[in-house]
Amino acid sequence: MNVATTSVWDNLVGQRHIISTLQTAAAGHGMTQSWLFTGPPGSGRSNAAIAFAAALQCPNGGCGQCHACHTVLAGSHADVNLVRTEKLTLGVDEIRDLVRQAALSPAGSRWQILIIEDADRLTEQANNALLKAVEEPGARTVWMLCAPTVEDVLPTIRSRCRLVTLTTPTAPDVTVFLQRTLGVDQ
Repeated sequence: MNVATTSVWDNLVGQRHIISTLQTAAAGHGMTQSWLFTGPPGSGRSNAAIAFAAALQCPNGGCGQCHACHTVLAGSHADVNLVRTEKLTLGVDEIRDLVRQAALSPAGSRWQILIIEDADRLTEQANNALLKAVEEPGARTVWMLCAPTVEDVLPTIRSRCRLVTLTTPTAPDVTVFLQRTLGVDQ
């Protein structure tokens, strides 16, 4: 038995402090245009970036019910581009395409959001291509980079990003999540 999502933040297990920080930023307090999400495997760094993207596109800050939230979470929102790779590296051509897209105005009234799930896999040339875009983003462009650790990202890029550090969820947090979403007993 799956329970419907009531908020874009519902699937971020054990990240209450991070959720609060991102909700505050989505409301316009402490918002910046370049973010670096770090955390070990299983911490939910990509999920946090996607939830944050949904909250930024949502007129209600991430309600989980509106069209903007649904399309961002489904990966079909016109102004949110998530880059995932199965390859060992992300090359300069892929990043240049993103940089070109970032220069465009969003199709909707909110943000043009570019999420790079594996920022630690950028080649040197790709990092250099990304640096200028992160330094001087368009007025309505938001970059979200995801990597296991802050050290996995070029120092000149990470110094221009607001850091969001996630942790591995605790067993009790996972237990509560599974009870809530799957209806299993403790």
